[in-house]
Amino acid sequence: MSTDQFRAALQQLTDQSLRRSLSALDSATGPVVNYAGRPVILLSSNDYLGLATHPQVIQAAIEATARYGTGSGASRLVSGTLPPHTSLETALAKFKGTDASLVFGAGYLANVGVIPNLIGRGGLIIADRLCHASLIDGCRLSQADFRVFRHGDCAHLEVLLRRRAGHRRTLIITEGLFSMDGDVAPLTDLVGLAERYEAMLYVDDAHGTGIMGANGRGTIEQFGLEGRIPFHMGTLSKALGSYGAYVVGSNDFVQYLLNLARSFIFTTALPPAMAAAASAAITIVEREPERRAQLWANRQYLFDGLQNQGFCLTPTVSPILPVLIGDAAKASAFADRLLAHGVYASAIRPPTVPDGTSRIRFTVTAVHTTGQLEQALQAMTRAGREVGLL
Repeated sequence: MSTDQFRAALQQLTDQSLRRSLSALDSATGPVVNYAGRPVILLSSNDYLGLATHPQVIQAAIEATARYGTGSGASRLVSGTLPPHTSLETALAKFKGTDASLVFGAGYLANVGVIPNLIGRGGLIIADRLCHASLIDGCRLSQADFRVFRHGDCAHLEVLLRRRAGHRRTLIITEGLFSMDGDVAPLTDLVGLAERYEAMLYVDDAHGTGIMGANGRGTIEQFGLEGRIPFHMGTLSKALGSYGAYVVGSNDFVQYLLNLARSFIFTTALPPAMAAAASAAITIVEREPERRAQLWANRQYLFDGLQNQGFCLTPTVSPILPVLIGDAAKASAFADRLLAHGVYASAIRPPTVPDGTSRIRFTVTAVHTTGQLEQALQAMTRAGREVGLL
């Protein structure tokens, strides 16, 4: 493509209100951040428990950096495996109640590495329509036949399972907690269908880990299915406040991926500071259940406020509180007005969400104060009126 073609493509995105740009913060993530020289309330972070700036997590990263350096220097199978990696994998397996775990450089790398090693050409994948892009790309890389079922619709999934030929190898894929809608998958029914039709079930619990379930172990714990889902993945970059991802399962499963998952084999190991930080975060999740309690109290406060103001919300049951707008231009305008009134919350537009479902995806954390949330609600009312949403 030529420069003119690049420019024309960018102009088309601009005309459709779909062009994106980077917005740099001048401070660490938190309930209030510095943006463009002024403090604003941040309601657009996945740091649900506020652990990215927890002193113990920071200290763990500092100590690991001082001892092991800033980078691992190589892939895990060459010379990149360091004590923080093995300690983290042990902690993750214990936290998730599995035999073993394997850490990847990012959630995207985990999904595109694992899925093609669960199923390949000749197999069948059936995924929830609203699955994350990394899951979709993993499906494409597998070269298996690919179908989607309507979001959360187990009846539709069963129709697709019945249509398959014979005992064809089948993989069902879902998120546990859906990142753009804030609802949870019907995991009990999905497990039942997987068992009845002898299919595998792969769950991406990136947003559930740390906040869902009685002990914060995720949506699988919440549904009491820990013994019936043999493997799943999640990330270290949301409630655990670090970076990277993990897959948990049996020892054989983990050793299989260690030997065959290209996105693990051919990637430099996670920086030791990130691994140590994630280990410290797991300790805090287990030791301080009051953080989850505060998160859910804050979630209810903001949810009630949004409903009382008359905003249209998705059927969310989580700290992800998306306000549906529909039109991409209006969603962008609402985000701009929110920022003018001191609230930072990004507009989510296609292709991240389906056409006609643009939204502001508000996310609340355990470290927001009631005063900050009330101030944010007042800003939402003003901005909503200014763009014609209220």
